Amino acid sequence: MDAINEVHVSEPGLVVVDVAAADDETAFAFQTALAARWATTSVGRTTRDPGQPGVRLRCYLDLRQPLNAPGQASTLR
Repeated sequence: MDAINEVHVSEPGLVVVDVAAADDETAFAFQTALAARWATTSVGRTTRDPGQPGVRLRCYLDLRQPLNAPGQASTLR
């Protein structure tokens, strides 16, 4: 995976999540669970490391923006 960019963790509440899973379905299920709770970047594909089992996925969360309802960010800060 690429190095974590300083801007991704430049403030409290910003999180980089690296996921290692057995398959795409599991990795995307975990990302969906995170996205149901916090403002999360959408990732359309996983990566595979040659010679390593499973898949990897990276997403970015903003814990400062909790969701009111599935898929809807809160307007309060």
